[in-house]
Amino acid sequence: MLRVRIYNTWDNVAKQSAEGERELTLCYTGEYRRNDVIEFSGLERARFYRITVDNAVGEALVYVRTDCIRYPVPFYEERESYDPRAFSGSRHYIRICLAERWETGGMRNLARNPFDRHEVEGVYPHASANVETRGEAVFAARNAIDGIVAVQGHGEWPYSSWGINRRADAEIRIDFGRAVDIREARLYTRADFPHDNWWTAACLCFSDGTEEALRMEKSLGAPHIFSGLDRRRVKWVLLRGLRQSSEPSPFPALTQIELIGEESEG
Repeated sequence: MLRVRIYNTWDNVAKQSAEGERELTLCYTGEYRRNDVIEFSGLERARFYRITVDNAVGEALVYVRTDCIRYPVPFYEERESYDPRAFSGSRHYIRICLAERWETGGMRNLARNPFDRHEVEGVYPHASANVETRGEAVFAARNAIDGIVAVQGHGEWPYSSWGINRRADAEIRIDFGRAVDIREARLYTRADFPHDNWWTAACLCFSDGTEEALRMEKSLGAPHIFSGLDRRRVKWVLLRGLRQSSEPSPFPALTQIELIGEESEG
């Protein structure tokens, strides 16, 4: 039985809850408080779910390897990477559905997950990095897979991005939680010039031990597209070896990474 409840970590008392067999909706009527948590339980492991944690965040198709998800409601600085409407006010739409088979078939962006958070474990795709500029939410790894493509600015939503804090060895990893087939990669590099710099080269490393060298040019918003990758049954992708251009700005950044492919058979 699927269950959703909202509680505060101070007392663990449910403010509101709902349950259903394969899908459910919880319309929470109240303002969120600091330390509030949205908990999804009764999940089946190794299954796909469609989750909307807030209407302004949007729906995420995710692969789950846990029976319980605890999603801390973002507050203060954490909220700056979200639509200002998200988690605000006194009416909130939360929904979870067990995904149908047809929803997970075919080619799609396997990296997209607006539900992703540092604190949320066992839910994929998941982005992580060895650096995030000053530890700020607007430069977190999750911003690179939230589905928002706005490259002409930097900072608060919708211009949040993955920032590398001037690290020459910066790298970002996308975990899928299961085997997938990757056909194409698309990188949207931030283009808030002259504040920003850009990368001339990078490397995609795959869990099967193979690598793909990437060459990039300065872009004002169009994606850098790398097709014909044909990597089968990979469980993660790592973007590394980021080579900065000779322009004076020290601030290149990644707005979005899209990994186009499909579920592996067998």
